[in-house]
Formats: sequence, structure tokens, C-alpha cells
Amino acid sequence: MTKIKAVVFDVGDVLYGWDIGALYAKLIADPVRRDWFLRTVVTPDWHFQHDRGRPSAETIPELQAQYPAEAELIGVYADRWLETITGPVPGMHALVAELADAGVPLFGITNFAAEFWDRFRPTAPIFDLFGDIVVSGAEQMFKPEPAIYRLALQRFGLVPGEGLFVDDRIENVRGGAAEGFPGHHFSGAARLRERLVAEGLLDHPGRRGVQAA
Repeated sequence: MTKIKAVVFDVGDVLYGWDIGALYAKLIADPVRRDWFLRTVVTPDWHFQHDRGRPSAETIPELQAQYPAEAELIGVYADRWLETITGPVPGMHALVAELADAGVPLFGITNFAAEFWDRFRPTAPIFDLFGDIVVSGAEQMFKPEPAIYRLALQRFGLVPGEGLFVDDRIENVRGGAAEGFPGHHFSGAARLRERLVAEGLLDHPGRRGVQAA
């Protein structure tokens, strides 16, 4: 059996929280109207086309034409996108630092718009610890489709079985497992740390305390 030697992280809701509603809570005071807007207009499904490589310069005018009464609120999405990042997921940055201190190679596979990644990456020094990150929007590949995992294996210099893939979406974990990434369905730092100890990547107890998520 191939031994796991590296950890490959998703970004959104594994290392950093992401919530479109965090932006629009500042812009739409009425919760009923805000809920309608987030369910109907600026939705995660609408956003995910950016993760597949479409630029907001195309998608925003299209959505504004579909919902002209909401054009102003739609129009701020790209410029204020960083406000959808809600901060580090509890315990995870300490855990990443512990892995780095232990000499474990770190990588990322993320569904993330290239234009938003370019803006976000300088705000996130935790990624200085990573060897490489495959960004879906830059590659125009998307989890859980097989091609993105195959590219990641090649880019990271891993053979199937060597990289533990951590993602909060079970379909992405299953997609990675089918292409050579043993998976961990993320539900918090404490349980992930237990898995890392079980795989022999960290000692128990750790040198750093990890706050449960």
C-alpha cells in the first residue's frame, strides 16, 4: 500500500470561511429581501461559473440584464468580493503550520475564480507554506471532474495514494479518491488532526494546540 506523505487542501470552508451573505448583509438590511436575493439573484450556482473560468466582466452584465431592478447590488459583487471571505476556519491555520513544521509537503486544489484568487492570495500568507495550488478558474477545470485531480498529481509530483485530499464537499472527496487522492471529508480541525495522527503525519499530542471547529 502506498504511504500518504503529503496533504492537499481545499480552500473555501476548509481553510477560510466563504459566504456570499457576509457581503450582502452589509447592503440589504431587510432579512426577507436579502434571503430572496441570495436564493434567486446572486447565488452560489451563479458564482460557480467564475470558478470554471468565466470572467465577472461577462457574468455581471448578464445577470443585471436578467434582474435590472437589482443591477446596483449585482454590480458591486466583483469589486467587493473579498468581503465574502469570513476569515480562517477555527484551528486550521495552526494545524497547517504544525504540518509544515513537521516537514509534511502541503498543496491545494480549489474551485476558485482566477480573478478573485489573484486578489485573495496576497491577503493569505498561510499559502506561503504550500508547494503549489491548482486553481480551477486558472486551469478551467473544476472539482469533482477527473481532469483537475490528474493535473494536480502531475503538478505536485505525487503518485496515486501519496496525497491526502481534504475537502468539505463529499462529491469532491469522492472525485479525488477515484483519481488517486485518499480523501478526508472535512468537518473540523479536531477530527482532521485525528486523521493526520492516524496516518503518521503528526505526533500525538501535537506541538501546537488545535482548536476544535
